[in-house]
Amino acid sequence: MNLTGLIRRAAGLAFFIVAVQASGQSAKAERFTFCGYNLKNWLKMDRFEDGRTIPAVTKPEDEKNRVIAILEAIHPDVLGVCEVGSDEDVADLQSRLKSAGIDLPHVERAHGGDPTRSLALLSRFPIIARNSQTKLSYQIGAKTLPFQRGILDATVEFHPQLKVNFLGVHLKSMREVPEADEALMRRNEAHLLRAHIDNAILRNTQARILCYGDFNEHRNEPAISEIIGSRASDGFMTDLTLRDKNGQVWTHFWDAADSYSRLDYAFCSRGLRPYIDLRQCRIHHERDFEKASDHRPIVITIKDRL
Repeated sequence: MNLTGLIRRAAGLAFFIVAVQASGQSAKAERFTFCGYNLKNWLKMDRFEDGRTIPAVTKPEDEKNRVIAILEAIHPDVLGVCEVGSDEDVADLQSRLKSAGIDLPHVERAHGGDPTRSLALLSRFPIIARNSQTKLSYQIGAKTLPFQRGILDATVEFHPQLKVNFLGVHLKSMREVPEADEALMRRNEAHLLRAHIDNAILRNTQARILCYGDFNEHRNEPAISEIIGSRASDGFMTDLTLRDKNGQVWTHFWDAADSYSRLDYAFCSRGLRPYIDLRQCRIHHERDFEKASDHRPIVITIKDRL
């Protein structure tokens, strides 16, 4: 082989090595795990035990241990929870997770008009912006009512090129209350959430938003449709329809009625959708999930690059 041929062969080999290295780097692209979970009253409240009411006691120890075991199996990088109580309760959760090998040092807690139940986001990565809404309200007739749990708004920086805006909510429960119709209350809260999303998109049409939580609403109801928005708009939010290993979509079990429902959702903005690895997203199921909570956790996998 002459000198020219050798040079060409060497150049081709160098190109092949670079291509293989690039391919290897692409194959090793990192995934981040987000988990959304209603913890079922990880807080102090009156509880009924052994035929009597015990005031101001925390979630039973065996239930807490089962929550931690389930989260240990998921091992989230970012965890968004509903039905947690005070800063002390969040610190308790954080400490137990750390003991299980899940260190989530960065925290945002938010609340609304409900003084008992809060929202919290715990993250392995820094929270670089906070815009939680704790004092939102709306009108039903002559009544002014608070957004009961508010909107948790925290932006997490996974790396300088990937920042995700997490919006956590827990809409009004389906339990009847004397103040107003509970479905109408949820509709108003959904309207306030939609306005919050629109404001974020108005500031940046490519905003990477993940909206998650316990929406206490079925998929075909107006509240969910309003949160999703119009497909023709920049603010359209994709419903990440998740399934468990059996292909089922329910996230909540109400034992008194033998009722299985999808009440927990995750919606993502157009800017975030390409980063979602749907093949790795799921509803996490374990046979004894109800020993931890009446909800099953949702798991979203986020790619670190396109």
